[in-house]
Amino acid sequence: MGTLSCCLLLALALLGPSAAAARKCDLQGLWRNELGSNMTLSALDAAGTFSGSYHTAVAATNKKILVSPLQGAQQYLGAKGQPTFGFTVQWQFADSTTAFVGQCFVDRHGKETLETVWLLREGVPSRRDAWKATR
Repeated sequence: MGTLSCCLLLALALLGPSAAAARKCDLQGLWRNELGSNMTLSALDAAGTFSGSYHTAVAATNKKILVSPLQGAQQYLGAKGQPTFGFTVQWQFADSTTAFVGQCFVDRHGKETLETVWLLREGVPSRRDAWKATR
């Protein structure tokens, strides 16, 4: 009896890492980046869209930083567990919008990480100034 439980425990331990690696990434919830910004995402709807809020910890403004709404979409997962996604944030404290695109990864320990890139577009007074409006 003791040998059977020991083998079962060993089998579960060996299956653990592969089970974590097979885990699908779930965008819903609270996310924090290395700079201290926070993002909360709702559950995906049937079309793969989501909404949420973003509270940035960094901004090039003297205005008070406010929590800002976001809207996004995730590609249909199918059998894949590490989806790509995109979302936009409409900043409530600045005349700008940021578009993020990225992918969600789950490591062998089950930790979820979002890898993203972004473009920020701020409003400018004229088309002549458009060249300096995107970062």
